[in-house]
Amino acid sequence: MIKIGIIGYGYWGPNLVRNFSECGTATVSAVSDLRPDRLKLLAARYPAVATTTNQQELLNSPAIDAVAIATPVSSHFELAMAALKAGKHVLVEKPFTATVEQGLQLIAEAERRKLVLMVDHTFIFTAAVRKIKELVLAGDLGQLYYYDSVRVNLGLFQHDVNVIWDLAVHDLSIMDYVLGTPPQAVSATGVAHVAGQPEDVAFLTCFFAGNLIAHFHINWLAPVKVRRTLIGGSQKMIVYDDLEPSEKVKVYDKGITLNEPDGVYKMMVGYRTGDMWAPQLATTEALREEARHFIECIKQGQRPLTDGRAGLNVVRILEAATTSMHNRGQPVELD
Repeated sequence: MIKIGIIGYGYWGPNLVRNFSECGTATVSAVSDLRPDRLKLLAARYPAVATTTNQQELLNSPAIDAVAIATPVSSHFELAMAALKAGKHVLVEKPFTATVEQGLQLIAEAERRKLVLMVDHTFIFTAAVRKIKELVLAGDLGQLYYYDSVRVNLGLFQHDVNVIWDLAVHDLSIMDYVLGTPPQAVSATGVAHVAGQPEDVAFLTCFFAGNLIAHFHINWLAPVKVRRTLIGGSQKMIVYDDLEPSEKVKVYDKGITLNEPDGVYKMMVGYRTGDMWAPQLATTEALREEARHFIECIKQGQRPLTDGRAGLNVVRILEAATTSMHNRGQPVELD
């Protein structure tokens, strides 16, 4: 059994404790949080789990093999680096780090010590996203034209990060996994409607080689909750709606046809309408699959699917988007 220590028992920490406790290949040995009232709630449900308000006690414990960090992004680098230097494998909540430079340092430290460094990109472990990746890899969509995502709701306002770092991080991790290629440039615009608080409405565009484009609408001020992604190709198109209780992924045999009877200047655009089908998807909780994957990577010495470099890919876009947003949407080229 791999013994897990968890730092942070706020919003996401309880989910980590539950899934690691129930995955069958690990046990949660200790949980650290600065708030005694949160630890009291944990103790009532998991009396066998040790608790502490001093995270260093957890890091120093020789009985703990790996650490899961579920704290604000501003603390990720310091905690993850301390855990790696203590010889612990590390799972970091998204976003991976606050800067690209921090991410590079963590990756280098993990590689030097031969430790597993994984980022909590939970959606990658959903059956829906796995199926979308499968369809794209198989070429079922043909040439990809666009990736269009909307993730909006009313709240939850964050005080330490803007809406891009809070909401777009989910969809950027999905895009990075599905497309498997980084964008060449990023442009973003956004506005804060609450004085002294970060941007709460934003629009982010990623430009790829060729004519592939990706767009993200993220919003803390929407009257409804929407979690929908459209992926368009020359052959087929996908609608991914995460709020659908069933049929989260729908594949449409729709598109356009081009005819050139007398040269390109008289090109005729036709429309093709075919069937729609919804693949059957497993219902296993994504975080449970992620916990098992983390443990398996530790046992086998394997590279995680959502390793530090996957986390860095997303942070690189987020960092560029913030720069662009502060310059009213001026595109930022990516290395």
